[in-house]
Amino acid sequence: MKLYKSFVDGGRKLELTHLEELNLDGNLFNTSVFASLNKLSNLKSLSISGNQLKGSIDMKDLEAFINLRELDMSYNELKDLVIHQDSNVSSSLEEIYLDYSTLNTNILQSIGVFASLKTLSLYHCGLIGPLPNQGWCDLRNLEVLDVSGNALEGMLPHCFSNLTSLRELYISRNHFQIPLSFAPFANLSNLKVLLSNQNKLVMEPSFYTSVPKFQLTIISLSKCITSQQLNLELPTFLYYQYDLRYVDVSQNNFSGTVPTWLLENNTKLEELILKGNSFTGPLSLSSALISNVSSIDISENKLQGQIPTGICSTFPHLRRLFLSKNAFEGNIPLCLSGMKDLSTLDLSNNLLYGKVPEELIAKGSLTILRLSTNNLSGNVVPVILSANGLENLYLDGNNFSGEMTNVDVSTFDFPYSLREIDLSNNKLHGKLPRWIGNASFLQRLAMSNNGFEGSIPMEFCKLNRLEFLDLSQNNLSGSIPSCFNPPYIEHVHLHGNRLRGPLSLAFYNSSSIVTLDLRGNNLTGSIPKWIYTLSSLSVLLLKDNHFHGKVPVELCKLHSLSIIDLSQNMFSGPIPSCLGNLSLPMQTKKILEPIFYRPSIEEHETTLNFGMDSYYPTSYLEEVIEFTTKSGFYSYKGDILSYMTGIDLSCNNLTGHIPPELGNLSEIHSLNLSHNKLTGVIPSSFAKLHQIESLDLSYNNLSGEIPNQLVELNSLEVFSVAYNNLSGSIPEPKAQFGTFIENSYEGNPFLCGPILHKSCSKTDSPSTISTISEDKGEDGLIDTYDFCVSFLVSYVVVLLTIFVVLYINPYWRRAWFSLVGKCITTCRYSNVGNFLTYHIFKRCV
Repeated sequence: MKLYKSFVDGGRKLELTHLEELNLDGNLFNTSVFASLNKLSNLKSLSISGNQLKGSIDMKDLEAFINLRELDMSYNELKDLVIHQDSNVSSSLEEIYLDYSTLNTNILQSIGVFASLKTLSLYHCGLIGPLPNQGWCDLRNLEVLDVSGNALEGMLPHCFSNLTSLRELYISRNHFQIPLSFAPFANLSNLKVLLSNQNKLVMEPSFYTSVPKFQLTIISLSKCITSQQLNLELPTFLYYQYDLRYVDVSQNNFSGTVPTWLLENNTKLEELILKGNSFTGPLSLSSALISNVSSIDISENKLQGQIPTGICSTFPHLRRLFLSKNAFEGNIPLCLSGMKDLSTLDLSNNLLYGKVPEELIAKGSLTILRLSTNNLSGNVVPVILSANGLENLYLDGNNFSGEMTNVDVSTFDFPYSLREIDLSNNKLHGKLPRWIGNASFLQRLAMSNNGFEGSIPMEFCKLNRLEFLDLSQNNLSGSIPSCFNPPYIEHVHLHGNRLRGPLSLAFYNSSSIVTLDLRGNNLTGSIPKWIYTLSSLSVLLLKDNHFHGKVPVELCKLHSLSIIDLSQNMFSGPIPSCLGNLSLPMQTKKILEPIFYRPSIEEHETTLNFGMDSYYPTSYLEEVIEFTTKSGFYSYKGDILSYMTGIDLSCNNLTGHIPPELGNLSEIHSLNLSHNKLTGVIPSSFAKLHQIESLDLSYNNLSGEIPNQLVELNSLEVFSVAYNNLSGSIPEPKAQFGTFIENSYEGNPFLCGPILHKSCSKTDSPSTISTISEDKGEDGLIDTYDFCVSFLVSYVVVLLTIFVVLYINPYWRRAWFSLVGKCITTCRYSNVGNFLTYHIFKRCV
């Protein structure tokens, strides 16, 4: 694509020779665009990211830009940057951005010619190997260096100390070995920001005692210690830091007590993240006021004792507090209700007991309260109805009990702010509260694994903003209300109840629904033909019900389907061949996506968010799918769920042949057609199921040979064709088929092979047996016919023998008739006695 060097304004041609800033991002320009810009000699900033720049860029093509200060060529397909020592541009360029390219590490050796360079960003550029000892170390004016998201490795070179002007350093997600003393950075007196997540902290060969010259404001060392490196303490250089605003040393197995000295030494500290370490003992805090701290995360450690009440006075402006997955016990501190800035409180997965302070809900400023998996008890209704201002409330996994209907709600208005409620895994019982229907703004409701009974209230049909509903594992009965089809519903979990009746019009035309889980109920009827109106349906789970009829072809119109479980029903008829047309796509919408909060730049006047992913979850409800595959019952959630695909039609009454079209399901991971009445052969097209991990065709009436092409299925982990009428040699035991044992083939008397300890002789060759099967019928009925004829002939021969013997020998004949007479007399008296006994007993009663 060519770029015009001028444009027309009111009939006049305006020259661009004085242009200083030019942004061409997100177009289709290729490398020839530089020739079109050669007269823009005053250009100071050129951004051409997200175009079609490919291959190599020769810096001589930019010779005309003698005043160029900033060059951004990110998000292209660059392979190399040819740099010349005598380049005019080399003396002027101050900022270079080449993010998301595929560059050679040699660029770091030649980049040193840009003596004026202050910012170099090579994020996610495919750089591999160690950093070179020359070139980039000559950039003495460099202030910002970003090489994160590459595959760089080894120790940092000694020349690193030359970069004395460096202020911000981003080396996260590489394979660097960083010494615990941080000696390579000791002389970088201007360094303020250091992000080194997902590298490896190592012990130095010699003890290093020098005090670093830098005073950091931001440091992030998340996931830098492997599981083998236990009982390591925090890097000692942190003891000499007094200006920190943000500290993240999460997921490192650091041991010892909680480093409260970080808070005492750094009075400007705003965020402290110690999550996922091995800090032990009680949480001891200083009585000194620390007013700047807004977020503390000490979750996933080994802290014990009670939550100190001094936490409220020590951090008066705390906004987010995460203490989950420890061993805190006792009551929830009442002082937390007086913290006016506290918006997020997570005390889940501890040993807390007692009641939830109503003041914490009614008088606090909380928007997110998570108390999941503790030993809390009491009545949840007052907690819910007093939650004005609260948006997300998680009380799951506790000992809350009682009925939710035995309350006078006439004096209450349901809190309009509540968007998400999780009461699952408690001891609640009685009927579902009808007053929840007044929660007009509710988006997610989970009440599974309780003792609720009765029918689903019609009032639930008024939850017009509902997106997620989980009432599974209760004792609910009756039919699903036909009016239940909220316009935004995406995930419905009703499994493990006693719901009955047909689906009627429930969920009709719910085009937003992604997951429909109705397993383990008493639902009847057939799958309604309007199922195709659920155009976003990705997961359909109808296992263990009483559905009957044919598998409807309307399922084939659901192009988002990736998991289908119709097992343990009474479906009959053939498998629709059009199921092979399903694309079984990887789902991105399938997951119940958590909502995240990311602080805006306005919220931090400092450089806190520069180049960092600072996210805080505001939703903890996860979409979990249970599916049987690989001979086991598995739960799928998160990213793994987005990759799972499978079809389970087992334990039904399906008949006919297996459609060869199912071989087109190249993305399927699990296919189970076992325990049906399927006939015919195994389609050779199954060799195209390249992603298949579990294939179960057992307990059918399949005949013929096992296609040898199946040995090409390199992902196959579980395979079974047991108890069919298959014949011939089993597939060659190579690749995955070398891992399958005898029980994969048992119950097929005409199969042969080394694993079955049965050689394949010429007389029992697959071709001979196959021919006999074709002559006598595809279901192998020749065996049944031979058995019946043999049995009838044997029966007639035995009877004739008895008659001949009795006719010839008079003594045996008299003995035989005498025995028959005694039997008749005994049976008659036995029946009369039983008759008299019955009537006597009846009259006495």
